[in-house]
Amino acid sequence: MYRDCLFFRCMAREDHGQPIFGCQFNNRLKPGEPKILATVGSNRVTIYECSSDGKLKVLQVFADPDTEETFYCCTWTEDGKGKSLLAAAGARGIIRIFSPAEAACVKHFLGHGNAVNDLIIHPSDHNLLLSASKDHSLRLWNILTEYCVAIFGGVEGHRDEVLAADIKITGSHIVSCGMDHSLKVWKLNKPELQKTINLSYTYNQRATRPFPTVKENFPEFSTRDIHRNYVDCTKWHGDFVFSKSCEHNIVCWKAGKTFQTWDEVNFSTTETTIILRLDITDCDIWFMRFSMDIKQNVLALGNVKGKCFVYDLSSTDPNQISHNVLTNQKCNAAIRQTAFSRDGNTLVFVCDDATIWRWDVTNNDTLPEDTS
Repeated sequence: MYRDCLFFRCMAREDHGQPIFGCQFNNRLKPGEPKILATVGSNRVTIYECSSDGKLKVLQVFADPDTEETFYCCTWTEDGKGKSLLAAAGARGIIRIFSPAEAACVKHFLGHGNAVNDLIIHPSDHNLLLSASKDHSLRLWNILTEYCVAIFGGVEGHRDEVLAADIKITGSHIVSCGMDHSLKVWKLNKPELQKTINLSYTYNQRATRPFPTVKENFPEFSTRDIHRNYVDCTKWHGDFVFSKSCEHNIVCWKAGKTFQTWDEVNFSTTETTIILRLDITDCDIWFMRFSMDIKQNVLALGNVKGKCFVYDLSSTDPNQISHNVLTNQKCNAAIRQTAFSRDGNTLVFVCDDATIWRWDVTNNDTLPEDTS
């Protein structure tokens, strides 16, 4: 099984010595192209190649001119010519777009009133970027035309920091979570929103009126019944939602009954159905985020002691889901985020002590010994 085939390859340490809060593979690259990884920590954005010899090779480093900046998150996308772009943001609330091809920051976006905690690219439109902020709101941006398309928050929005969000693979819904212990689902395929998204591509930048950004105050669904503490990570898995808090577990759930679609769930619905819980030890601090492989068959989450729990989600019976724990005697700092390469054969996680750890899949019957 996949989880039994991972073995340690290498470790790298960034010289700023500060926690690395985020890491993301560029999964938009084609099969056969190098595995490119980005990390964010301190005021640095670093791009690596996971080379075929098992090493982590530094390709580029971007440093924010403000030494007080701390980057929290990043995500990959591409421009209209197919060239890779990297979005990153953090404590200052400024979203920066980096072009590795030009070795420069080519755009930046201002609008949030506080730190940006998470960034997500729309699964079918690489120009649409969703940001989640400490200012209690989410914003949807068109990074091609540089318009803010929509703001999610307000009357029935989050009452505290929004820590994470995700967009459903169909592009129809957003799920968000935060310090108010709540999870909220927002409808992205509303006619008004779709019309505004389309308008963001054609709106005359010389118009005397500002772009008509949509203010979305009401989510389609909201609950505080899943977790009793900060909710710092959430991901769609088909019609189900995976989310975690500081309670030593990840919960898979959905609104209403299991047979109901999200279009059948209305704002007045309060019922939730919990599908399963994945237990993890020593995971009681916030801003520790899990990831899934591109096929969503494997989930990885680290804990405060430097151990990474890898869950096999391919079982058809939730009660049969098993896990393995990746350990290394030199890895003992909190793991902030994990990331899988596009082919699923490389798992990377980043830690509070500025280290990056690479594990690879082997199909050999005998796993190589740990060379750390």
